[in-house]
Amino acid sequence: MNVDFSNPERHDTASPSLSPLSPRLVPQKTLKTSIGCTGVGLHSGSRVALKLHPAPADTGIVFRRVDLVGGGAEIPARWSSVTDSRLCTVLADEHGVSVATVEHLMAAFYGMGIDNAVVEVNGPEVPAMDGSAWPFMFLMECAGVSELQAPRRALRISKPKTFVNGAKRVSFVPSQGELSVEFEIDFKAAAIGRQYCRYAIDGDTFKSEISRARTFGLLSEVTALREAGLARGGSLENAIVVDGERILNDEGLRHANEFVRHKVLDAIGDLYLCGYPIIGHFSGVRSSHADTACLMRQILADPTGWELVDLYDTDHAAWLAAQPLAALA
Repeated sequence: MNVDFSNPERHDTASPSLSPLSPRLVPQKTLKTSIGCTGVGLHSGSRVALKLHPAPADTGIVFRRVDLVGGGAEIPARWSSVTDSRLCTVLADEHGVSVATVEHLMAAFYGMGIDNAVVEVNGPEVPAMDGSAWPFMFLMECAGVSELQAPRRALRISKPKTFVNGAKRVSFVPSQGELSVEFEIDFKAAAIGRQYCRYAIDGDTFKSEISRARTFGLLSEVTALREAGLARGGSLENAIVVDGERILNDEGLRHANEFVRHKVLDAIGDLYLCGYPIIGHFSGVRSSHADTACLMRQILADPTGWELVDLYDTDHAAWLAAQPLAALA
């Protein structure tokens, strides 16, 4: 089926090249205009300026280190670029130029439905902001979203896959519709304990239920990380800090189960490194960035376990189905 994408503003109605009884192909999206912010890197402690720029169709998300000699080292946000995923997700090019802690920004891109953008950073790490994806979503909403003249595709999981690492487990199974994510955590710290959640990830759900969940850590772990030269930028302004039964942040939690919601946020950001939205059901049990990385590498290494499919606007199809035939003539 051919769809006319020459006039994106007309996609809310049927175009001459689109059968009135068919849903329309979903177009790729980018930002309408460039926008930026500054903040502190969670692990490096460096002050970093970040700018988000529009990009053409099929560019994907690309990080650009502008602080280095030449000012143009580009790192695609793909699994092939991941070099470390122990504490956060780190991307690097073939020369070792890297950018760290990309997962919250990538989750915001997923939640906003942005397929193509260039991310300029003048340091080694994406700024932490408040430790969630919400500040990045706010930036993108301010910049606006623009449709492009190319159809959007999704990676559909067609075969179950599981990775087990001791008590930790991650899996993907085929499902209908959009990405759904469930997660379970179990911490000895009483303030966290055992938490579980499950969500179907559309833009509205991500924004209202997941985007504001902040990263977290145990006070004992934060101390150890700083002694090792890490978490230099971590503070109560960009992370929830837990000490046994106590939450040290004066404002408390944004959600009663904010900890497990943030694990869902991290997973969504990491999963978007496949370069496409995903159709499938993801499950994580006590798992980390590294476990998700192992699972996704297994999936992508098996071409029989996934396929790329065109995305269609089901809302448009439902609207068409509700119209009298005379209105569609």
